[in-house]
Amino acid sequence: MNWLMVAIIVGCTALGDLLQSFEMKRHVVTVEDLRPGRLPGMLARLAQRKFLLLAVFLMAISFFAFIKLLSIADLSFAVPVTAASVVIETILARLVLRESVTRWRWAGAIFVAAGVALLAM
Repeated sequence: MNWLMVAIIVGCTALGDLLQSFEMKRHVVTVEDLRPGRLPGMLARLAQRKFLLLAVFLMAISFFAFIKLLSIADLSFAVPVTAASVVIETILARLVLRESVTRWRWAGAIFVAAGVALLAM
């Protein structure tokens, strides 16, 4: 059950972050948009973005799965192991978003993966 929750958390977090990044790159938010008078209009435009709404839904699933994981597993396991989303997100950023990922970022992702592997033992 622990690993099922981890898979749900990691999958939903990675997909949610990917969709958020995709949408926010398509819809640039400026400092002007954050002024109190313009905020409702900006929020209304963002609410029309299907991928952004899906991202929020996926992040909610991730949150509730994390709450469930905390009820059945130790915090010292739950938080570090869900960092596996960093590895998945780095791969997706490169493949899907065509982002430039430096060697240092790849090294960091590999270290995170190694840490998650150590937790799995």
